[in-house]
Amino acid sequence: MSGTFVGMPAFPKAAHEAVHDATLRGNLRHATHTIRSKRAKAVAEVSDWSALREAGKRIKDHTLRHLDRYLVQLEESVTAAGGTVHWAADADEANRIVAGLVRATGESEVVKVKSMATQEIGLNEALEAEGVRAYETDLAELIVQLGKDRPSHILVPAIHRNRGEIRDIFAREMSEWGRPAPEGLTDTPAELAEAARLHLREKFLRAKVGVSGANFMVAETGTLVVVESEGNGRMCLTLPETLISVVGIEKIVPTWQDLEVFLQTLPRSSTAERMNPYTSTWTGTTDEDGPRAFHLVLLDNGRSDTLADEVGRQALRCIRCSACLNVCPVYERAGGHAYGSVYPGPIGAILSPQLRGTASEIDASLPYASSLCGACYEVCPVAIDIPEVLVHLRERVAQGGPATREGNKVVLKPAKGHAAERAAMRAARWAFSHPGALRTGQRLAGRTRRFHPRTLPGPGRAWSASRDLPPVPAEPFRDWWQRTRGGKDAK
Repeated sequence: MSGTFVGMPAFPKAAHEAVHDATLRGNLRHATHTIRSKRAKAVAEVSDWSALREAGKRIKDHTLRHLDRYLVQLEESVTAAGGTVHWAADADEANRIVAGLVRATGESEVVKVKSMATQEIGLNEALEAEGVRAYETDLAELIVQLGKDRPSHILVPAIHRNRGEIRDIFAREMSEWGRPAPEGLTDTPAELAEAARLHLREKFLRAKVGVSGANFMVAETGTLVVVESEGNGRMCLTLPETLISVVGIEKIVPTWQDLEVFLQTLPRSSTAERMNPYTSTWTGTTDEDGPRAFHLVLLDNGRSDTLADEVGRQALRCIRCSACLNVCPVYERAGGHAYGSVYPGPIGAILSPQLRGTASEIDASLPYASSLCGACYEVCPVAIDIPEVLVHLRERVAQGGPATREGNKVVLKPAKGHAAERAAMRAARWAFSHPGALRTGQRLAGRTRRFHPRTLPGPGRAWSASRDLPPVPAEPFRDWWQRTRGGKDAK
């Protein structure tokens, strides 16, 4: 199991296989439609939702513009509160830091509260290589781990599994990881939840080291925030003697007042709740209360490179609510695994190619994993214009050009397989810059439309195999304009 899934086939091939899985499509359709409907009702209750959305966007943009200052402030605040801050430029460095901290405690196992950043860097595998076993405690993450699977959704990592499959996984795998599933376990939600609770309880009580992520970090106080629905996270954050939090540098907000905005928009956009059942905050260490040692690992891993892109940097506003996944027609049919990343769906299609670059086949294909319908932008609580970034990244893949990788300005070469696309764009540019030739071509196309094929030949066949070619009108717009009163008025 890999945190980054690099090596998977490009999105078109992976999606082609996924759409033929009837069970997967049924699970996704039921789950996404249910979450989507509940979210719409929760958002409709808030009369100033558009103002909250705009406020969240502005707070994030301001923070990203001054990220250097706020990160230094955060480090000072965490240190003053008794914590220790570590800086990790990439996944390897972050894994070395965490593994070293765990080894220093003498422990050989850790409990984890849901953290996409640790999945992004493949921390579980890195710890396993050091002889340390990591136990996921979020229910959905537990299902994924026991099933030797990969997460397929930001909010509900096991969304691709139904209750019967979960029951079978628990019955088959729990005994290999600790307390076995109860005899005669059924697929009712209450029994599945109780089996997970009993299985995890012994791990919480004996764990000496906890590993977490964070939804937000407050620069002015050094406070970290985790929101969740189960309470397992709070067990991980309070019971262990040592707590290690791995958090992306973009998760910072300047003040508690800024945090207020996101504690209203995140739960409604993600779980369709007015507020999260569990909102845990911690600031450094306190004598006789909670962990005795707190370490914060601030993770870059491509985020500074993304910040350098004036168009693409808006992806760093993301608060991981998953609303864009639940409305995306492509995600609903292809599922999360096809994206080859811990970040699936529309946000993954713009975030992963920026964090990892577009050198691999899977990353070069992700900006094309969208119909550009714009539904993702409409529901995003921080107004990320995902279609705009998708088009921007498609240009980068097809044309190459300047970019920032590992802090250095580079010129990317065009990805393979886009020669026909580049030729078509060059031809279009020439035609639009020569009005006479464009007018002649339009008239010729209109007069020969009876002979136009229903599908495109050659490389164009991949496009027209799943779309109808738009019919060419009998008369070009220019001629219609001249023939009608509009043309007379123009004189």
